Amino acid sequence: MKINIKDTARDYLAQKVAPNQFIFLGLDDGASKFSKLGGSCAVGGKFQLVLSDQADADYSIPVENNAGYQLFTSKEELPYLEDGLYLQFHNAALGLGGNSGLLDGAMRVVKADPSQVTRKEMETLGGKIC
Repeated sequence: MKINIKDTARDYLAQKVAPNQFIFLGLDDGASKFSKLGGSCAVGGKFQLVLSDQADADYSIPVENNAGYQLFTSKEELPYLEDGLYLQFHNAALGLGGNSGLLDGAMRVVKADPSQVTRKEMETLGGKIC
């Protein structure tokens, strides 16, 4: 898997990503262990970049990129990613796109947090999160 990080996105990420940090390209729809969102309105259409000081066994698929980042994704994300992936920063927002066009025009960049909500908490929130 490969992604082109456009200059605008590279400049934006340079302010957020520390040297040697791992970056995980993950869904932000409640399916990812890093996601606090969820519900049918977000399935497969919302992504985030998660920054971590350590590798994560669930995010072990390398994403080749032109910025030299340690960027990985997981098998759960693969069905939602496509050829020609790119990251851009436009109108004060980070966007993920591919050959079909923009996949998510407002990605979050967050730090991995071991206290992320659990799947049980997501189920308890139910319809309140979408």
